[in-house]
Amino acid sequence: MSQALPTPATPELPADAGAAGMPSGLDRHTVRRRLLQIAALVVLVAAVVMLVPGLVDIRERLSNASPAELVLAAGLEVLSCLAYVVAFRAAFCPRMTWWMSYRIGMSSLGAASVLPVGGVGGLTFGAWALRRGGLPLDRVARRTVAFFVITSAINVAAVIGVGVGVGIGILPGTGSLALTLVPVGLAAIAIVLTLAVPHLAARLVGRWSAGDRPKLLRKAARVLDAAGDGVGEAVALLRSRDVRLLAGAIGYLVFDLAVFWASFRAVGASVELSGLLLAYLLGQLGALIPIPGGIGGTEAGLVGALVLYGNPLATATVSVLIYRTLLLAIPATLGGIAFGWLKRSLRDEHDARIPCADDYPQGTMNSQEDVR
Repeated sequence: MSQALPTPATPELPADAGAAGMPSGLDRHTVRRRLLQIAALVVLVAAVVMLVPGLVDIRERLSNASPAELVLAAGLEVLSCLAYVVAFRAAFCPRMTWWMSYRIGMSSLGAASVLPVGGVGGLTFGAWALRRGGLPLDRVARRTVAFFVITSAINVAAVIGVGVGVGIGILPGTGSLALTLVPVGLAAIAIVLTLAVPHLAARLVGRWSAGDRPKLLRKAARVLDAAGDGVGEAVALLRSRDVRLLAGAIGYLVFDLAVFWASFRAVGASVELSGLLLAYLLGQLGALIPIPGGIGGTEAGLVGALVLYGNPLATATVSVLIYRTLLLAIPATLGGIAFGWLKRSLRDEHDARIPCADDYPQGTMNSQEDVR
């Protein structure tokens, strides 16, 4: 899932997003190359685990993993993927058929498994598919940023809730007060910075986008402007209290966290839930390292955070390996199948048409009206 804290960055939609061909970075050749990179990394990790003498404990834990718990973890990951589809549909077009929502949403998750900076790469694919369905570019851009902000905001809210709960003694937890409250402070700063983006955009975009400004600054102005619109859109969506959106976004996190928990149970380890949640959310920052699927960066971040919160290194390593294997394999498999079905419908303009596209024929929309 590789969720990250809110960021003003936005996946840049290609100018030809509505064209028949795949957008840059998502073509068949690039995806095949990244799949090969992932396969090579997996083989390398497997070889290290199997051959390095000092990793006997890890090998034993992997070989003794409970099949029933692994099946449970896989089922929970499927539920997490389905919750993502629910949130995706609610955010982009609540009138879109469930079948179309599944194909686009699941394809996006599959893309996130193989593209650098996973979640953003997956959303870029989803944005392309929605443009092919006839949604206006400005709507897709705003909602893409808004969806990313909302799913990330659920993570941040969980960090604050658990951290404060442990800090004041409502929730059980071990470790120093700093390890509990520092994540809360970082999460609060992330919220403040994210909410400040629209105000920064209002003050800076006009200055930065002037024709005499450097090209890089003008490009930054476009990104900041899109981010500001997206954050404003996210606030409007949250204020609408759409149960489908909130339930989907929360389920996306909760079920994935349950996969993480089940991965520990599969190797017979017990873990404190509060520490597990804080380590999970902070460890996901490794997904921001721009490598396919976040492989390497995410694992290191998760293992490091788990050890920081008092878990044995061997237990943390094995559990993270199981979790990440399921997290990459299941969305990639389901997403690949969904994309095969999606390609067939995108060839036909009528089948590809998304209902909400008919509401804004001029390519413009009012975010407050569209929240309905």
